[in-house]
Amino acid sequence: MNNSKSNYVEMKRNAKQESYGSHIDASKSNIAKEVILKIGSAVTSTSVRSNLLHQNFNAAEPSPTGASDLICFSHLRWDFVYQRPQHLLNRFAQQRRVFFIEEPVYDGGLPRAHVSKRDSGVVVMVPWLPESLRDHPTRDTVLQGLVDRLFADQKIKDYFLWYYTPIAMSFSDHLKPQAVVYDCMDELSGFKGAPPALGFCEAELFRRADLVFTGGQSLYEAKRKQHPKHQNIHAFPSSIDVPHFAQARSITEEFADQKEIPHPRLGFFGVIDERLDIKLVDAVAQLRPDWHLVMIGPVVKIDPDDLPRRANIHYLGGKDYKELPSYLAGWDVALLPFARNESTRFISPTKTPEYLAAGCPVVSTSIQDVVRPYGKGGLVHIADTPAEFVAAIEAALNEDEESRIVQVDAFLAQTSWDRTWGRMAELIEDVLETKRDSSRLMAAQGRAVSAANVASCFVTGD
Repeated sequence: MNNSKSNYVEMKRNAKQESYGSHIDASKSNIAKEVILKIGSAVTSTSVRSNLLHQNFNAAEPSPTGASDLICFSHLRWDFVYQRPQHLLNRFAQQRRVFFIEEPVYDGGLPRAHVSKRDSGVVVMVPWLPESLRDHPTRDTVLQGLVDRLFADQKIKDYFLWYYTPIAMSFSDHLKPQAVVYDCMDELSGFKGAPPALGFCEAELFRRADLVFTGGQSLYEAKRKQHPKHQNIHAFPSSIDVPHFAQARSITEEFADQKEIPHPRLGFFGVIDERLDIKLVDAVAQLRPDWHLVMIGPVVKIDPDDLPRRANIHYLGGKDYKELPSYLAGWDVALLPFARNESTRFISPTKTPEYLAAGCPVVSTSIQDVVRPYGKGGLVHIADTPAEFVAAIEAALNEDEESRIVQVDAFLAQTSWDRTWGRMAELIEDVLETKRDSSRLMAAQGRAVSAANVASCFVTGD
């Protein structure tokens, strides 16, 4: 056994999915049609007793086209923030069954899982485990049992695995997929609260993955360097649903919580966590008290009391994806005030093209995948210090809107989530077809050997 695999086997025993992902508010889960999988109290190292409780949700029928099911393991919550996984997997659900398995939620109840079907067809499974199992040796056994029960109840036979979190390897490496895809959308090891086993699990995932996608160009370059032997890594930077965000250019009605905020308005939407440069936000608000900063998004992994509080900083909370164009329509400049640290070193913010499609001038700190291509292409103002950031915002406020929109539209015409999904689907189908050909060849060779053996028996008289 090689050293990296040995380390993985050792570390997977303690692998946990914790706070580096997005948290869930159980009371707000969008569970409409639900199956509840319950694990009984008896758990051993080899078996998990379970019961199935149906509640108005029937097992989805396999794809009539024979397309393989897609089984996704994610550290992100489906109902938390609408981003890359939702854009891609909702499109895959148009052609095949898609199952989205989240990291576990811990509470005081028995082990169980909520399985619900969304309007897009995606089936979401949320495991619930007792707090006592968080660090218990049987945690992965219980999760494995829940996954196996899902497979049995949903009649999942022909499938490929799609990972957003390498940590899920600790309870899914027993599965026998047709192929393995790793959509590496972030450098998770740089996130606050990243599990110690993450690096070992990712090394093992790279060893098993038939295809690796990265969420940005800089992350692609880093992963190619880290895993030079992998020959099937592809960069798929953040894409854009232009028609959705372009609505902001013509919307005139505003939501009540933003309507009374004075102009100029400088806006940000996204998760408010350790990636945000809160000192920069505070400094800009202090330097220009006549400007108003609108901050949209949930606060995660940082103490809300640590956020800057000024009369011209407005925290409006999380908003639905469908509502974002209406908020963007009322902004004078859109901001990407990211800190420059390990958690942002390889990020490729999806909101960059979304801001641009909405018609907003954009100011960002020097995040690699924003500088290239947006900064170098003259589409986004780049600044880091408070004074530079203020100057960049002033320049953005005085831009010629008409010429900027022409340049933006020409750039965004080159990309879309449909194109990104289409190319990914082609690459996956190539892998699946290659494996099918290999299986057919091996089966034919096996039959030929058997026939030869039979013929030999007649010749020798055995």
